[in-house]
Amino acid sequence: MSSSVFTAANFWRLVRQAVFYAAIVATWQLLYTLEIWSPYLFPSPHDVWISLRANIENGLIWDSTRASLGRLTVGFALAFVAGTTIGVACGTMRWIDETLGSLVVGMQSLPSIAWLPLAVLWFGLSPNAITFVVLMGSVWAIAISARDGVRNIPVLQRRAARVFGAGRLQTVRYVTLPGMLPSMAQGLKLGWAFSWRSLMAAELLYSAVGLGHLLQVGRDLNDMPQVLAVMGVIIAVGIAFDRLFFGPIEWWVRHRWGLAQT
Repeated sequence: MSSSVFTAANFWRLVRQAVFYAAIVATWQLLYTLEIWSPYLFPSPHDVWISLRANIENGLIWDSTRASLGRLTVGFALAFVAGTTIGVACGTMRWIDETLGSLVVGMQSLPSIAWLPLAVLWFGLSPNAITFVVLMGSVWAIAISARDGVRNIPVLQRRAARVFGAGRLQTVRYVTLPGMLPSMAQGLKLGWAFSWRSLMAAELLYSAVGLGHLLQVGRDLNDMPQVLAVMGVIIAVGIAFDRLFFGPIEWWVRHRWGLAQT
């Protein structure tokens, strides 16, 4: 019975989503038909689809997406390692939280694209500059989530670990890291979103193969269908990662820690 209910729930969820996006496309087509804006500035869904299909067939979409995801992987991996280390340190040692922790909170409010001039001065106009922007755009969100995750661990768990003879490293491995996972699951998702946005902003300003650069080419050529088509691909990649990667992680964390809603 639970399986059939689950399947029915998924079916109706997909129906609602299909109706929602169909309504968006229908509204888009209606606005195009009313000619409120010039077709040059507001292309029809069909024009955008034609541009998207052309860029898929000539390989530009695939090559750009692959290049962007490659840079994202490197930058986000570095941000994950650095952010987790900083967050755990701030969450376990008060003097680090009072010094470095205050800086982390301040850095989180700084727009990631503000790091691009500094990245260009340090690394030149190279992919390393984009990787640096991606790193700085997400490391602080991950660090804050890791710190909050450590703080949410009951003190009794750490005391119990010490009573059983666990050292500092063993406490971090067997108590701190598992206990911070519920907070980190959301933090990683947020950090990835910041990384993706930072990457697109950096690629818009730096001429390199990628979705951001393809978006900039469409703007330079006054090709609004290509601009909207690439924007659609960027959104689709974000949704795909949310559903296929972060969705299962959040589901596992909720069920593993008894946080799932009944």
